[in-house]
Amino acid sequence: MLKLFTKDFWDVVARLILRNKIIILAAIIIATFLLAQKWENMRFTYTEANLLPDDHEVNLVYNDFLKTFGEEGNLIVLGVKDSSLFSVEKLNAWNQLAHSFKTDDAVETVISIKDLQKLVKDTENEKFKLEPFIKEKISSIAEIDTLQNELFEKYPFYDNFLFNKNTKTIRSAIYLKKDIVNTAARKDFVIDVLLPKIEAFKTAHNLDVKVSGMPYIRTLNAQLIVDEIGWFVGVALLVTSIIFFFFFRSFRATFISLIVVCIGVMWTLGIIGALNYEITVLTALIPPLIIVIGIPNCIFLINKYQHEVKLHGNKVKSLQRVITKIGNATLMTNVTTASGFATFILTESKLLKEFGVVASLSILAIFILCLLIIPIIYTFLPFPKDRHLEHLNKRWIGGFVDWMERMVRQRRITIYFTAVILLAISIVGIYQIKISGSLIEDMPQDSGFVQDIRFFEEEFNGIMPLEIMVDTKRKKGVMKLSTLKRMDELEELIVETPELSKPISVVGLVKYSKQAYYNGNPKYYQLPTSQENSFILSYAKNSSSNVDLLNNFVDSTGQYARITTFMKDIGTDKMERIEENLQTKIDKVFPKERYNVTMTGKALVFQKGTKYLVKNLAISLSLAILLIALFMAYMFRSARMILISLIPNLLPLLVTAGLMGYLGVPIKPSTILVFSIAFGISVDDTIHFLAKYRQELQANKWKIKVSVYGALRETGVSMFYTSIVLFFGFSVFTISSFGGTVALGALVSATLLFAMLSNLLLLPSLLLSLERNIANKQVLRKPSINIIPEEDEVDEENSNT
Repeated sequence: MLKLFTKDFWDVVARLILRNKIIILAAIIIATFLLAQKWENMRFTYTEANLLPDDHEVNLVYNDFLKTFGEEGNLIVLGVKDSSLFSVEKLNAWNQLAHSFKTDDAVETVISIKDLQKLVKDTENEKFKLEPFIKEKISSIAEIDTLQNELFEKYPFYDNFLFNKNTKTIRSAIYLKKDIVNTAARKDFVIDVLLPKIEAFKTAHNLDVKVSGMPYIRTLNAQLIVDEIGWFVGVALLVTSIIFFFFFRSFRATFISLIVVCIGVMWTLGIIGALNYEITVLTALIPPLIIVIGIPNCIFLINKYQHEVKLHGNKVKSLQRVITKIGNATLMTNVTTASGFATFILTESKLLKEFGVVASLSILAIFILCLLIIPIIYTFLPFPKDRHLEHLNKRWIGGFVDWMERMVRQRRITIYFTAVILLAISIVGIYQIKISGSLIEDMPQDSGFVQDIRFFEEEFNGIMPLEIMVDTKRKKGVMKLSTLKRMDELEELIVETPELSKPISVVGLVKYSKQAYYNGNPKYYQLPTSQENSFILSYAKNSSSNVDLLNNFVDSTGQYARITTFMKDIGTDKMERIEENLQTKIDKVFPKERYNVTMTGKALVFQKGTKYLVKNLAISLSLAILLIALFMAYMFRSARMILISLIPNLLPLLVTAGLMGYLGVPIKPSTILVFSIAFGISVDDTIHFLAKYRQELQANKWKIKVSVYGALRETGVSMFYTSIVLFFGFSVFTISSFGGTVALGALVSATLLFAMLSNLLLLPSLLLSLERNIANKQVLRKPSINIIPEEDEVDEENSNT
């Protein structure tokens, strides 16, 4: 294994690449073609991002619920808050709009105002029967007044279900078939059927129709993610190429780099297709990420080539040295970056595993492409002109390098003092960080569908389903009066919780049955007494209509009941308090020996998933640090060098975490990725610097000061170039309409900027301060990566870039 990192090995690699140009290019073209064939396997995910392992207790509870009652996220709601709706023409049109969806293959059932029915006592047959509020269609204003009076005043069972009696907001409910909710048929219905009909209705009747519900939100959110992939790739290419050209002032070098990263993106998409992975909100970020990571590879290789050409004017020798001297360091930097992403593979979350696999493979692929394509293309190109090398002599670059050297030489105490102050301030900020488990927070806040979510939250207290399943541990146990009373007591707490909507369960139906038994008198909308229960239930048993209604709330055995409520989009802290309050009530009301009561639902699963990710953050970041520490140990065989290399990279992470606390940016699935990604990338600069520093030590007979300043001047320019490219490259994500992606881009950009300054100022300072401890050759030993400059090269390598 050690032989892979020797100079002889890289000499062999250089010869193979430069002597087999046509074969290698042909192989790359064939590989690209084969991977492009796998694009057809790519598909966007139609299910929610489940952040928890399949065998996690929360997932098991949720899956048990789905087995008993089926998919719970199949409701789409349409709402209107407009007094002009209560006219004959518009109310009939509203009911007709809802009715038009009933014939669609994707729809299970539709409930609108016209579908609401009274539960009426049939004394003669001793049963309940259903009578519609609206028999055919409304023909007069008087009928509308009667309808409003009955619905808003007499029948509390329907209150807050299809209307808000206080604000006169009306809504219709569309239940999709449960087997299509997580398939492409859901998207087809929403995009091709639902939206066109709603737009036509809004235009024809001048009514502002609000739409929401999990199938609708998921579809539009997913569509936005798909649309942004192409946008991100295009903008990332544009921004990085402009910056690249600004530095190199060469269309040729810029074009070569764009070819490399475009092929890298094609390979990434091919990897996703070959592995049959779905495109998720995370894997959608990888193509632009590969552009941002690939361009710095190109910068290091092309900058080294031009530097070598300027030194001795031999093109072939320059290309060979690019591979032998930069290939090794670039391999290490890409391996460490890939390692940062690969740590996600070790989590139990399928979403993160797939992201880690694709990202790490893609990063290694872009390294291989850079190492092969750039030297080969330059062999076919003419000798660089003087204007292509002018950037190496720019005064501002020289001034920047001089400033760095002056700071390290004269202001070392200032650098340490600044680092300590930043550390202290950051630690205070870290304690202010909060965790967010919001499903909606990362969605585009100015989009129509998010504004509609806020509308339904205000009018009906939310649309995020929270389910409570009651297992009575015996058949037909749900309809026992004692069980109904316990459920009613729990529902009272739900009603008193402002973040939760009015619950829907069998309790409401039983109360409605008692009201119907007493001829619709609303004051009897309550649970029956033990005496009333027997004859009211006898009416219910004789009624097929009651059985149909019951199926939504109780399973076929009568053992399981569900209480459905909807939650506002609230933070993790509030959600945990609500969950704690509900659990306390459940423990008090439902004896564990007789009942098994569980809480579940998409909102709760997502919140638990966020908490799980936070725990995994520490694990993945620790693994990334360990891996990189092992790389450093392999290079230097010195514990002090490991410490020196880690400090400049951990400080920027702490500063970023502190910024999150001060700016109120919460820990959530999107921002959790910042630390592992930033650490894996920022340590690249450390490796480049230390690799050159090691070469300088060997060339300068282990003189620390000379070696540090030589490494700083040699690598400072490339590190500055790559850091600027990375800064603006990740800043591309801030144009996203998704808050999480914006936060990811901004935080990684800020971290990498801090990391650049840390590696250019703090790292050399630490090396100089610990000069006596690390100067001994026996401590350093013979480096594992044994790249020794030729004798005629020593002075050249120390010259100013």
